[in-house]
Amino acid sequence: MKIYTKTGDKGTTSLLTGTRVSKSDMRLEAYGTLDELNSWIGLVSAEVPQGCFPMLHEIQSELFSMGSYLALDRKASFPMPKINSSLVLQLESQIDSWSQELPELKNFILPNGSKASSMCHVARTICRRSERLIVALSEQVEVKAEIPLFLNRLSDFLFVQARYVLYTEGLDEVVWTPNY
Repeated sequence: MKIYTKTGDKGTTSLLTGTRVSKSDMRLEAYGTLDELNSWIGLVSAEVPQGCFPMLHEIQSELFSMGSYLALDRKASFPMPKINSSLVLQLESQIDSWSQELPELKNFILPNGSKASSMCHVARTICRRSERLIVALSEQVEVKAEIPLFLNRLSDFLFVQARYVLYTEGLDEVVWTPNY
């Protein structure tokens, strides 16, 4: 099987149901940004210290599952992957666990400190963008409620992960001091 089909050469592509849409369709923007997030999560996992990215494969798999639902324009006539709603609780549990070890956050912090921590922040901002796009899409078409919920929690997870990575590296967070 060739990787290229040439069917998208004129700016259209197929949704999972076979419907042709413009590559500028909001659905593609939504699931394309999920794909970007998934790639960044893979990169983050290669950079963060051992043990600082639990549930990696579950998170990446969930993003693929969610993307498949965003690529539907009608009910599928074929089996679809299940959304793992318990993963939100697992993210919350990990956030709580890390937060017990971290110093209390009293100020805004700059998204830097180390390469690994900064990469977590990049993934977090892509997650937030993805969430915004999917919420906008949900104003036009039906979107599974679990998707923006998961992304909202995942962005929190990535934020706390960025802090935890710095903590495990023995580095200090950089507090934002506004210039008044």
